Amino acid sequence: MVLGKDRMTAEEIRRESLEAEARIRDTIRETPLEPSPWLSRLGRCDAFLKLENLQITGSFKLRGAANRLLTLSQEARGSGVVTASTGNHGSAVAYMLRILGWPGTIYLPKTVSPAKLGALERLEANLEFHGDDGVEAEIRARQVAQQTGRFYMSPYNDRQIIAGQGTVALEIERQVRDVETVIVPVGGGGLISGIAGVLKASNPGIEIVGCQPSNSAVMHRSILAGALLELESEPTLADGAAGGIESGAITFSICQQHVDRFVVVSEEEIRQAIRHILEKHHLLIEGAAALSVAAFLQQIDHFRGRRTVLVLSGAKISLETLRAVLD
Repeated sequence: MVLGKDRMTAEEIRRESLEAEARIRDTIRETPLEPSPWLSRLGRCDAFLKLENLQITGSFKLRGAANRLLTLSQEARGSGVVTASTGNHGSAVAYMLRILGWPGTIYLPKTVSPAKLGALERLEANLEFHGDDGVEAEIRARQVAQQTGRFYMSPYNDRQIIAGQGTVALEIERQVRDVETVIVPVGGGGLISGIAGVLKASNPGIEIVGCQPSNSAVMHRSILAGALLELESEPTLADGAAGGIESGAITFSICQQHVDRFVVVSEEEIRQAIRHILEKHHLLIEGAAALSVAAFLQQIDHFRGRRTVLVLSGAKISLETLRAVLD
């Protein structure tokens, strides 16, 4: 179990992310970094899209899942893993378990997106359902792991998960120079913790912006309060960034230290961002991925003249949701 006191410095995150990249390079895809003439023109800046929606399992989550599983002890591998997910982490774990031939169980909230559930079923994952929120599924999964002696694999509250997600930032550094701002969707904080740690270690002046849906801005409100809060989340198109954060999460202190600010966006702004990316870039993204675009458009004057990277975190959106967005 990772406790809040188990803090990670930016230098530690960068070092462990470099180790993670060497470990998982043959497992993951180096995703493209695509210039966005549309956003660049609107923002009078150089804007780029980091296309994690094109990752093998449809989201950045494969990076952390692969790194964590490949660092497990022989004992943990044999007894099997237990994890929890709102969908994307589960797909990444299921994909890796299938390749490795290891046993595992994935706990999901009953509200999981149909598109993400379908992806898990196609991977023939062993699924259990509990609660209406990601953190409720996490609590149940941790209880089962403790009762059965199996390894519990957090979707974000783990050093190796964070290091795996930090490989996104290592790719950004290779793909474009002199980046001034990176905008990152935030749920439990694993992705932004990895990205912020890697980039701040080499360039303390770079701006890291987190973005969350107003219907579930748990990390943002917790940062403002100075402590992790237990907050109810409302339904949101950005289901991959929704839900609570488990007590003692290591990501909270990393976000406190290394995320410069947060932008909170509305459901209408998320909806419009999905439409814009489909129309202007011909790319399919899910609601959580649209957060970075929505944040950019909401505060477009702030990014004027800045070389900015927007992370598009995933692609899984159901046909029903997409129809509703387009209508």
